[in-house]
Order: sequence, then structure tokens, then C-alpha cells
Amino acid sequence: MALLLRFVLLCGVADFTRGLSITTPEQMIEKAKGETAYLPCKFTLSPEDQGPLDIEWLLSPADNQKVDQVIILYSGDKIYDDYYQDLKGRVHFTSNDLKSGDASINVTNLQLSDIGTYQCKVKKAPGVGNKKIQLTVLVKPSGTRCYVDGSEEIGNDFKLKCEPKEGSLPLRYEWQKLSNSQKLPTSWLPEMTSPVISVKNATAEYSGTYSCTVRNRVGSDQCLLRLDVVPPSNRAGTIAGAVIGTLLALVLIALIVFCCHKKRREEKYEKEVHHDIREDVPPPKSRTSTARSYIGSNHSSLGSMSPSNMEGYSKTQYNQVPSEDLERAPQSPTLPPAKVLLGKARFKMKRMDR
Repeated sequence: MALLLRFVLLCGVADFTRGLSITTPEQMIEKAKGETAYLPCKFTLSPEDQGPLDIEWLLSPADNQKVDQVIILYSGDKIYDDYYQDLKGRVHFTSNDLKSGDASINVTNLQLSDIGTYQCKVKKAPGVGNKKIQLTVLVKPSGTRCYVDGSEEIGNDFKLKCEPKEGSLPLRYEWQKLSNSQKLPTSWLPEMTSPVISVKNATAEYSGTYSCTVRNRVGSDQCLLRLDVVPPSNRAGTIAGAVIGTLLALVLIALIVFCCHKKRREEKYEKEVHHDIREDVPPPKSRTSTARSYIGSNHSSLGSMSPSNMEGYSKTQYNQVPSEDLERAPQSPTLPPAKVLLGKARFKMKRMDR
């Protein structure tokens, strides 16, 4: 019995010598992305805790695919905060005097990758203590857009939609009418807390300004929508106008293509005619020069004639002297005009010699 009592006393003394304890309870913290998370870790020491003070914060990532990572460490009166690259420069002790019993930290500019279990370990021999904190990072609703899906005409069915660009689930929606009577149709009431309101057989009374508020546990966002329910438009006239406009555009395009094609053909024809002209053929002589050369050749022929033949020749020849007012002699298809006249003169001279 005495031995048992002594053993109990020794155990009690041993527990008392390990008097270091962390007074902060384990807890779960939710914060929005981009905000700062305060992770508390306060401790007390006993007179028996005489060893050096070591403080260590570890992170167990939420995906459970990585081992525990040391994110910040206090040892030998020095702070080391560059162990974990993803949190480098974003994790700091909140107290300048860690020996006072406050090992709490701040994690700034929270990211979704910061989600996980954080563990605070304090050691001052022979005392040791640790606590865990679960951190959840949520995204506030933002970039919310309100719009009408369908045609805003009387008698039509369409939908009012409210869509945030981002936001962590669960999301809560709330629609309100801000203008006119501010009285919502009875059929809409079941959908006033949903992202979509289905409108059936719309009437002009539905027109007005509506707001949609989106909320989650860390924030909210809002958008506005202007609804104008108007009489049906003349769809037949619109379709006919569209068809006529399309036909006119096609006719105009066809006309442009035709003109371009015609112009190209004319240019091609001019080039072909230009290349067919022989550059070595001299230009034809004028009527005046042709007539004068003809008269000169006949005078030279008369000089060689005898007096007996002069009378008959002069009657027939001088009546044929060409002038500018007379028609040109028919040309040979293969010889220029000058060569044709020269051939005729030679022919007449031969007859005279005979």
C-alpha cells in the first residue's frame, strides 16, 4: 500500500513538472480569399520548464498528398519563416516577445491553397504542448451578372437570371423589385431565392428594376436588371426587310464582279492587239505625197514617149491624175498603197514601150 501511494505521488510530481500548456482551444476558422487569418496559440509555463523555448507551426494540406510542412519556426531566439515556399512572406508571429506566452500567427492574402490543418507546437523542456486549428478559405461572390434570357415581349415566356462569376458554395439568392409597385407576381414567389426566375405569359406590369443579391458565409454581391416588357414587334416586316436587304446586297456584288470582269477583258484585248501590230512596217504615206509621186512618175514616163503616141496617152492619162479630193486607188491586200501605185506606173510604161 505504501509503495502504491509513493507511485501515485511520483506520477503527480511528474505531471506537475510538465506544466507547459496551450490555453487556446482547438477550433475551425473560415476566412475569405485575400483576407488575413489570425491563428491563435497562447501558452503558459511552469517554474519547472527551464529548457530553451522552441515554437513550431506545421501545415497539413487539405489534399492529404503532401507531408506536414513547417511554415514558421522560433528557436534559439531566432525566427525562421522561409521553410514553406507557398507561404513565404505571408506568415508572421503576431507578438514581438514570444516568451510572454503568445505564439499566435497571421496568414495574409489568403489563397485556396492555404486550406488545411495548422498545428502549433510549443516546447520548453521538460514541458511540451500542441493544438490544431482547421482553416477554410472561401471565395466571396463577385462579378455577379443579371440578364434576361428570351424576348421581353407581352405574352412571351422568358427567364431572369442571376449568375456570379465566382463564389464558394453554398450560395443564397434573393430577388427584389425596386421600382413601380414593388409587388411581385404570386407565381414568382417560390423562385425569389433561386438564381433563375421563370416568367410565363409576360405582361407590361412586370416591367421595372430588379435586384439580385448573392451571399455565402464570407460575403455578398449584387446586380441590377432593368426589365421592359413591350408589345410584340412586326416580325413579318422585319424578315421581309432582311430578305430584301440581302437580295440587294447580292445584286450589288454581282454588278461589281461583272464590271471588273468586263474591264479585265478589255485590257486583255488591247494588249493582244498591241502585240499583233508589226513594228517594222512603215506608216502609210499621206494622200498628198502619194498623188505627187504618182504625177512625177507619169511625167518621167511622158518624157520618153514619141510624139506620135503623146496625143492618145495624154487624153487617157491626164484625166487619171489623183488628187486629194479623189478616192484612193484600190490597194493590194498584201502591199501598202505606195507599192501598188508604183506597180501600176511600171505596167503602163511597159505598154508604152511596146
